Amino acid sequence: MTKYIVLVGDGMADYPIEELGMRTPLEAARTPNMDFIAAHGTLGQAKTIPDKMTPASDVANLSILGYDPKKYYSGRGPLEAANLGIELEEDDVAFRCNLITASADTLLDYSAGHIKSTEAEKLIKFLDQKLGTNKLRFFNGISYRHLLLVKRGAELKLQDLKCHAPHDIAGQSITRNFPKGDNSDLIIKLIQDSRHILESHEINQVRLDLKENPANMIWLWGQGKKPVMPKFIDKFGITGSVISAVDLIKGLGRILGLEVINVPGATGYYDTDYQGKADAAVKSLKKNDFVFVHVEAPDEAGHNGDLREKLTAIERFDQAIVGTLLEYCKDKSDFRIMVLPDHATPVSLKTHTADSIPFAMYGKDIPAKNFLGYNEKEAQKSELYFEQGYQLMEYFIKRTSDA
Repeated sequence: MTKYIVLVGDGMADYPIEELGMRTPLEAARTPNMDFIAAHGTLGQAKTIPDKMTPASDVANLSILGYDPKKYYSGRGPLEAANLGIELEEDDVAFRCNLITASADTLLDYSAGHIKSTEAEKLIKFLDQKLGTNKLRFFNGISYRHLLLVKRGAELKLQDLKCHAPHDIAGQSITRNFPKGDNSDLIIKLIQDSRHILESHEINQVRLDLKENPANMIWLWGQGKKPVMPKFIDKFGITGSVISAVDLIKGLGRILGLEVINVPGATGYYDTDYQGKADAAVKSLKKNDFVFVHVEAPDEAGHNGDLREKLTAIERFDQAIVGTLLEYCKDKSDFRIMVLPDHATPVSLKTHTADSIPFAMYGKDIPAKNFLGYNEKEAQKSELYFEQGYQLMEYFIKRTSDA
C-alpha cells in the first residue's frame, strides 16, 4: 500500500528581499532535502486561497487536505472547538479568542508575548468565572490561542460579523478594528470588559515586572458554526493522521476522522520539537497510509517580521522534518511525499497573502523534472498549476504514470 506524506511549513512562501540579494527566504535558506525532492520529482503551484476569501490558515489547509473552502469553510473557531472536545449544537457560534497586549488604543501584540500555556490557562479560567454565563463559555487552548463559545449565537447572526484577525492589525487602533455587524456590540463589550478584568490579574503584574508583554485583553474573531464535511477515508479511501501543535489543524483533523497525534514539546512557535514531530510521523506510518505534518514556526516568524527566525525555521523544517521522512522513504518504492506552505506570510508585510504557493512532490509514478531547487521562482517555471487548490490532494493521492 502506498504511503502518502504531506509536510506543511506554514507561511514559508515569501517575496524577494533586498537583504537576501532579492532572493526569497526559500531561495536563501539551506534546504538540501526539499531541493532533492524538487530535483528528483516535480514542482508546481496551487492557489490555496479562493478568490474573495480571506488568506487564512484554516482556508488554506482545507484546500491542501482536498476540501473546497467555498463549499466547506464555516470559520476557524469551530475547527479549534473540535480539537478541544467541544461539541457544537446547530445554532452555536465559536469564536477564536486571542490573549493580546493592548496599549491605550493600540493592539500592541497579537500573542501577548507568546504567553506560556500554564499562565494563559489561569487567565482564561479567570475570565470564564467573571464573564461566563449559561450562554457564554471560555475554553483554554495553547499559548495565546483560546476559544469563546456562544450558545445559540447564530440566532443573533454572530457568525456573520466582520472581524479582523489580530495578527493582521498589530500596531493599529483597537476601536477602529472592532467587530462590525448585527449585535456586534455584544462582542465588543466582552472585549472591553476583559481588559478591566485581566489588567489587574497577578499574572500580568508579574509579566510587567519582568518587562514581558501582559495578556491584558482578549480579541475575538474567526467565528463560525459547526462544519459538516465528509471523512477523509470516505473521500480518498485511505487512513491517516495529523501532527501539529495548533488547535486549528488538529481540530480539522478530528472533523475529517484523521488520527490526531500529540507530540510533547510541540509548541507552535520557534522552539517546537521538530524532530519529535518527524519521529511521530514515521511511527504513524506503520499503521496509517497518510500523514500530514504541520509546522507553525515559519508563519510566526513572518508575522513577527523576523527574517533571521524565518530562515532558521525553514532550515530546521528541512533538516528535521523533511530529512527524517526522506530517510524513511529511502529503502521504499511505494511512497509519495509532498512539501509546501499553506500560504505565504511575507516578512515585509507581517501577514498572510493569497499568492499561489509552490509545492514539490516526489515518489511513485512521479517523473523527475530536474528542477534546480525548491522555491517560488523554480515553481513558476512549471506547467503544473492548480487554480482550484483543493484538487492538488486528489492529484497527489490518485496520480498514476498515465495521468
